[in-house]
Amino acid sequence: MAKADHLIFICGHYEGFDERIIEAVATDEYSIGDFVLTGGELASMVMVDAIVRLLPGVLGNETSAVTDSFSDGLLEHPHYTRPANFRGMSVPATLTSGNHELIAEWRHKESLRRTFLRRPDLLAGRHFTDEEKAWIAEFEQEKDRK
Repeated sequence: MAKADHLIFICGHYEGFDERIIEAVATDEYSIGDFVLTGGELASMVMVDAIVRLLPGVLGNETSAVTDSFSDGLLEHPHYTRPANFRGMSVPATLTSGNHELIAEWRHKESLRRTFLRRPDLLAGRHFTDEEKAWIAEFEQEKDRK
């Protein structure tokens, strides 16, 4: 959609709009989730935001869209900012270690953990490495202890 010359979103309000519009005018129908809104305006804004951020120059860092949540089928790992210690909670030591290989591994593991806990449906049909299988077993044990 980001490559289209133009897009038109038709927004229904309350009960939607005349079915003949769908049959005669609309080329595609989209849903942003399993919930009901008063009108389609907010859903259209969500769609526009998701599409526009893929246009060159919109994001400050061009690689951001490639590495965002869902880009590899997993939710994104946790993020931390300053200060390094907030209300007794510290940034994980791995992230401040300067070891880029360990940081990448931590991010991947935490992405998998977050997906396992929050959106296990995204893991269906995914092929896991032996390391990922071990992490999932660890997550299952942690979940059982809670």
